[in-house]
Amino acid sequence: APSAQVAAFRGRKRIKAFVVARVPRSTGTPGNMGGQQDTGHEAPPAPDSKHFVTGNGMYPPWPAGMEEAMFGMGCFWCSENLYMKMPGIHSTQVGYAAGSTPNPTYRDVCSGSTGHSEVVRVVFDPKAVSYEKLLKVFWEGHDPTTPNRQGNDCGTQYRSGIYYYSEEQQKLAEETKARFETALGKPICTEILPAPHFHIAEDYHQQYDAKPGARRYCGLRPTGAKLPC
Repeated sequence: APSAQVAAFRGRKRIKAFVVARVPRSTGTPGNMGGQQDTGHEAPPAPDSKHFVTGNGMYPPWPAGMEEAMFGMGCFWCSENLYMKMPGIHSTQVGYAAGSTPNPTYRDVCSGSTGHSEVVRVVFDPKAVSYEKLLKVFWEGHDPTTPNRQGNDCGTQYRSGIYYYSEEQQKLAEETKARFETALGKPICTEILPAPHFHIAEDYHQQYDAKPGARRYCGLRPTGAKLPC
């Protein structure tokens, strides 16, 4: 009989497989991020799609004053769920980043052959919510000490990463990493890199946890530590 850990891992994969299987094939609405189009796989959100929670757009250009952040912290259903209902959030999208294959699909990324991370892109109003507040949610919302893993979710797509859009974001990411590492008392393996190209994920992944009929799942494993001020 499989161990409890193996059984939990297989259960999570069955949930994802069920979700993939029950989504109908698209007839081919192109996204406008990275030239991604439906070629027999499920399609990305249509260009005029609206965020299920905020009602705002899913693609740039964003309204004046908005900024972007990008985080990888395990399953992107779970990480998006931490951000999409926060005050000051204009929109969120899940996708794939920091890999080598152009226009990857979910199946491609899960194969482990593309090198991509599952990420959430957060579009926020810095006058309403600070980037440091987003970092606090990031550090406290998952375990940044486990390479390529969150709980039973294993693979390079589940690695911890902060992908910055400015020198200010880079500075805050590195400063908060040092603080959180001190609070934990052990090394952090989070990669901090310039924001790579964002490949938006298939439509059925977007705001998954907020939609009716969503299968309850959270693969994130917070450490319980708090980010020191």
